Amino acid sequence: MPQLALYTFGVLRSPLADATPLTREFYETGAAVYREIGRHPGYLAHAEPAAGDQGELFGADWGAWGDFAVPAWYDKGRTAETTALAATLSLWTGLRPAFDALYTGLHRAALNRRHDWFERTGHPNHVFWWVSGDVTPTWQDGVSRLEYLRDHGPAPHAFTFQRAFTPDGTPIVVSRRRGPGPAR
Repeated sequence: MPQLALYTFGVLRSPLADATPLTREFYETGAAVYREIGRHPGYLAHAEPAAGDQGELFGADWGAWGDFAVPAWYDKGRTAETTALAATLSLWTGLRPAFDALYTGLHRAALNRRHDWFERTGHPNHVFWWVSGDVTPTWQDGVSRLEYLRDHGPAPHAFTFQRAFTPDGTPIVVSRRRGPGPAR
């Protein structure tokens, strides 16, 4: 059965190691969001470093999720002291559960604050694609799909909620009121 992969990427206004209240708030909010999303119906898994190293993105062992990777447009630091990014890689049962989890509750509240924490880069900040049930997407898969989305726009290979596709490549619309349906 196909599963939905989601890669998110954002450039932070300050490094993760920054001791400012705003960075602490980002971490605290993120931890609470992950706890809530992890209990959401339709959530399957997300990439976590094997040793649980917070801030050690590039050097961490991510297991089956592969080596940590970022889009070509990221031009800030890559050490624990200088890294200024937030990225996630997760698996979902489908578009509706992902939509419901990301646009409600604590994550919705965090989205409302995103400009406090993230730079406006002009690049896409998330991408979806379908994988077979026995595949674990890698960080490099997410980066490749996000860069494809930026360069070519939404397609069955790489898409967004606004322009989504079924596993067989049929365009669909994800509505706030009803689930996914045919594109018009």
